[in-house]
Amino acid sequence: MITSPDNQKLKLVRRLAGRRDRDREGLFVTEGEDLLEAGLAAGQQPELVLVAPESGVDGEEVEPGLMATVSQLGSGTRAIGVWQQRWGEPEGPTDVYLHAVGDPGNVGTVIRTAHALLDGRVVLGPGCADPYGPKAVRASMGSIFARPPARAEVAETISPRVALVAHGGESIGDLEPPLTLCLGAEREGLPEVVLAACERTLTIPLRPGGAESLNVAAAAAIACERISSRARAGVSE
Repeated sequence: MITSPDNQKLKLVRRLAGRRDRDREGLFVTEGEDLLEAGLAAGQQPELVLVAPESGVDGEEVEPGLMATVSQLGSGTRAIGVWQQRWGEPEGPTDVYLHAVGDPGNVGTVIRTAHALLDGRVVLGPGCADPYGPKAVRASMGSIFARPPARAEVAETISPRVALVAHGGESIGDLEPPLTLCLGAEREGLPEVVLAACERTLTIPLRPGGAESLNVAAAAAIACERISSRARAGVSE
């Protein structure tokens, strides 16, 4: 059992709390049995697994108080895994491109949504939060393993490209793959360089007098469902 706070494995987990160290090491951390199982189910093998005593999970046991000191998500963590980061490439038939989406929870949620509805990949453009940070990994609920994200400029994504904007676009209808769905940060939206690379600009209509815009993860979910519906309809025809 690990009983010293100076243990090298605990030091590694602490270092990986920072993005610079994650990037340098090419590693990331998961917390909890569900994410550990998701990684194994996707065919990945962790670099190490640390577990609380009597957790029932295979791994190296750590004194409970020490587990809490390396947790990024609060006390009560019973399993911590360290994994190699994996990156994909824009490949279609449906990808979701994010530009300057800085909230890690939103990035992780969109990764989960694209995987769940489209089996699609999220492509991260400039200024996006680290998908392998603790909040993003947790929000992905295991989809980070099944559909690892890509990093690319918008010009490198699959055509045609559809920009989803808060105001001023065509009303969104059914969207038929192949395509790349492009979304930006909630406040700034998509910059001109991304809009210029898109063949269509669409807006989700909102009721009069309601909120002025949608959270980027909510907007992505609506658009992904439209694409999924169209793809299912095409299969049944």
